[in-house]
Amino acid sequence: MSESYIDIESISDLHELYGVGKPKHPLITVIDLDNNQINRPKHATTYRVGFYTIFCKKFTGTLRYGRSYYDFREGTLMFTAPGQIVSPSPELNIEEGWGLFFHPDMVNTGALGLKMMEYSFFNYEANEALHVSDDEKNILNICVQNIRKEYQQNIDKHTNGLIQANIELLLNYCSRFYDRQFYTREKVNIDVVQEFEKLVRNYFAQETLINSGLPNVSYFASRMNLSPNYLSDLLHRFTGKTTQEHIHIQLVEKAKALLWSTQKNVSEIAYMLGFEHPSHFTRLFKNKTGYVPSDYRLLN
Repeated sequence: MSESYIDIESISDLHELYGVGKPKHPLITVIDLDNNQINRPKHATTYRVGFYTIFCKKFTGTLRYGRSYYDFREGTLMFTAPGQIVSPSPELNIEEGWGLFFHPDMVNTGALGLKMMEYSFFNYEANEALHVSDDEKNILNICVQNIRKEYQQNIDKHTNGLIQANIELLLNYCSRFYDRQFYTREKVNIDVVQEFEKLVRNYFAQETLINSGLPNVSYFASRMNLSPNYLSDLLHRFTGKTTQEHIHIQLVEKAKALLWSTQKNVSEIAYMLGFEHPSHFTRLFKNKTGYVPSDYRLLN
C-alpha cells in the first residue's frame, strides 16, 4: 500500500500550513523557522511539496527523508526539489534558521530555469546535507535578506529579474560550499570512491550479465546508501570521471578479456555483457577504444 501524504502545491498553501498570513509574492517566500508565532508542521505527517525549498537551520532531533531518519545537531543546509516528500519527526526541535521556498514558475521565466538542473544538490539525500561555517552562513543570510527585501516592496517589472539574480547568487554560493565540503572530507570521500570501484569490479567479475543486465548509477548508489546525484558529483570531483564513465571502463575491460580469451562472436559477447542489441555494444566499444570489437580481437 502506498504511503499517503498531504500536497503543498503553492506558496499560499505553505503560508496556511505555517499560519503566517497571506504571502507577499505568489511564487516565493522566506519563513523564519525560529519564530514562535508560526505553526509547526504536524509530526508524523508526510508532505509532498510542489516547489523548491532551501532550509538553513540549526536543530536537534531527527528528520525523516525518504525511507530513513537522520540526526542533525549543527547548522545545516538542506535542499528539496518539487515533488519530493518529507516528514518531520516528533523529536525535531528547530533552534534557529530560515526556509526559502520558490515555485518553479519563479525561475522558469528566465535563464535560471535552464540552469536549475546543474544544481544537483536539490536531489541529494538528507544525510548528504551541506554543513556551513558561520562565515558561510552569513553570506547566505545576506542573499536571503535581499530576496525578502525585494519581494516585500511594491512589485514592478524589475522584481522577478532581481529575485532570480539573487536566487542564482545564493545557489552558486551553495555550489562553492559543497565543493569545499567534498574536499574537507577527503579521507571519507576517498573511501567512498574505493568502495564504489570495488562494487563495479565485483559486478563485472560475474561470468555473464545476461540475467542481471547492465548496471546504472542508481544500482550502485542504492548499495552505498547514497543518492545517485551525490555519488556522481563526488566521483567527478575526485576522479574527473562520471559514474557512467567508471562503469563503462570496467565494461570495456571485461569485453577485452572476452574478446581475447574466448572464441565467442561479437553478438554473443554483447549478450553476455547485458546488452540487448549488439550494435549498442559495438558503438560503445569503438567509442572507448577506437576499434570495433572484431578489429580489436585481431590486434591480439
